[in-house]
Amino acid sequence: MTARKETRAGAPGGGEEPVQRPPAEVRYAEELAALRAGDRDPRPPGWELSLRAARRFVIGDADTGIGRKFVGNPSLVDRALVTLATNRGLMLVGEPGTAKSLLSELIAAAVSGDSTLTVQGGAATTEDQIKYGWNYALLVAEGPSTRSLVPAPMLRGMAEGRLVRFEEITRCPLEVQDSLLSLLSERVVAVPELTGPDGMVFARQGFNVIATANTRDRGVNEMSAALKRRFNFETVFPIPDLDTELALVEAEVTTLLRRSGVEPPPDRDVLEVLVGTFRELRAGAGEKGGAGADRPSAVMSTAEAVSVAHAVGVRGWFLRGEPGSAADVVACLAGTAAKDSPEDLARLRRYLEQQVPRRRGPQWKALHDARHLLAD
Repeated sequence: MTARKETRAGAPGGGEEPVQRPPAEVRYAEELAALRAGDRDPRPPGWELSLRAARRFVIGDADTGIGRKFVGNPSLVDRALVTLATNRGLMLVGEPGTAKSLLSELIAAAVSGDSTLTVQGGAATTEDQIKYGWNYALLVAEGPSTRSLVPAPMLRGMAEGRLVRFEEITRCPLEVQDSLLSLLSERVVAVPELTGPDGMVFARQGFNVIATANTRDRGVNEMSAALKRRFNFETVFPIPDLDTELALVEAEVTTLLRRSGVEPPPDRDVLEVLVGTFRELRAGAGEKGGAGADRPSAVMSTAEAVSVAHAVGVRGWFLRGEPGSAADVVACLAGTAAKDSPEDLARLRRYLEQQVPRRRGPQWKALHDARHLLAD
């Protein structure tokens, strides 16, 4: 992967990242190297770090200068790592935007040193994209051989003893999901086109699967009971308190704005209004029907808050040469809080007109005064 050779933004030498989002093993290469060098704890077979070191990488360790990367319950990380050290796969479920994919990426980088063995699930995902395909020019010229075989992430993960990430598994057709059954139970992939020892690929130590699924996708392609039995399920919940979520959004947006060429950092008061708005819309509190009564159907997640805050900063800097304002928040909200739903747009409008005036502070007042900027 050429991306791994690139320097990180702000790294010694002044090199800027030519890619928009390097994988975790590139972004945190120095921390991973330091953890490997000082790791004296026992490691599961095939792992690059012990469970304790992998845990420190994900949730941070102030004593050794390792930054916190996942804001969540540390016991969730402990259970996830223990699961992956067994012969059960790990299934991370939760609302969209709760950092399931980030957690799977961080764990894969810590355990295998490679988070790029990823299958992105969807309606068009095929078994070939999971296990293996063929270079058809070589296949026609030479017939089936290891040279004409094109390994997909699952086959590579088994052959190399690495973790494989399967994103949005419930978006895949049921027959594609069930192609994992024998793989997870027997730990072998048969390649019937090849003969002899090349026809069977056995999993090496270190191989396992981390899958993710959104709770809002339940019922789209519900997993079979047989496949569920091959996973341990862990639920990733939204960030519970405002201060933690605000700090996370501020850190993420600061990095994104720097990469986008925006010079000033985000205005913390504006971010506080933005995050507070997302939390109140997410809860749907304050309406006559009680908590949740007027909650938008759109996902009001932390990840969406980061996206809106990024757009606010870009809008303010490139249009006016200043950090984004509360008015920019209103202008950028419709595409997130409403999407293509007129009902959600009406809910957002009611929130700005009825709930925001009850909040105190100049930025909340500015948010209310800019309600006319909400797109129709």
